[in-house]
Amino acid sequence: MNKNLLNELFFKAFRSGNPLFLFIGLNILVFVGLGLFAVIGFLFGSGTTVADWLNRQLAMPANLETLAYKPWTIISYMFVQREFFHILFNLLWLYWMGIIFLDFLNKRQFIFTYLAGGIAGALLYLLAYNTLPVFSGSLKNSILLGSSASVMAVVIATATLVPEYTIRLLLFGTVRLKYLAIAYFVFDILGMAGRNPGGSIAHIGGAFLGFIFIKQLNGGRDLSKILKKKAKLEVVKNKGNFIQKEIQTDQETIDKILDKISQSGYESLNKSEKEALFRASKK
Repeated sequence: MNKNLLNELFFKAFRSGNPLFLFIGLNILVFVGLGLFAVIGFLFGSGTTVADWLNRQLAMPANLETLAYKPWTIISYMFVQREFFHILFNLLWLYWMGIIFLDFLNKRQFIFTYLAGGIAGALLYLLAYNTLPVFSGSLKNSILLGSSASVMAVVIATATLVPEYTIRLLLFGTVRLKYLAIAYFVFDILGMAGRNPGGSIAHIGGAFLGFIFIKQLNGGRDLSKILKKKAKLEVVKNKGNFIQKEIQTDQETIDKILDKISQSGYESLNKSEKEALFRASKK
């Protein structure tokens, strides 16, 4: 691969400041790294490969006693995929929905939705596996890995924010996001009786987080503010007195715009409202 292309991809993922590309880059980096270790283990015929060991350190165990020794896995699991089609479809959905998400909301809100969605999925997974009798036999050996819960949070958040927004899908044509999200959610409900019930449960946890986040945002409460740095203070000298002015986005205006989008769609915004939303998304 061309060196300039590699440099460009690295810059876009890790230096551009775009959290969508950062999360995509991290998922790909972990996937490729584990894959290379797996190939080395295969070629040298080792029994337990480094890839297997790393996978156990990054994936989140269902057993609470084991989790107590690996608390970081509640975050690390959402960047780990071992199968090609698993990571392919996760990252395609993340890219498509992430682009739309960042057209309306800001980077901090995207980071919150991805991470909080993954954590919500992990917590629901742990609750189910440690309380429901059906999972008692598989509790000790079950693990959770993959970005699906985080991606689901982004998908549902985007569909809740702009439900009438349409995208074109191969074979299906033009589809509104609200119908796409409903179908995605229903498949996960049905998937709890399938081969990967833990994954479906985690998806549902991520979906609830995405839905609640946007509903709270429309009501004037931005849950992502827990990630916000302390506001800078600007000191202004005025006739011997120092006035401290807090530099902040006019959240009330943005909330009104989001309410309008939720009720009438993005097309109902006037030029000044679109510009205000665009400026806020860049902060």
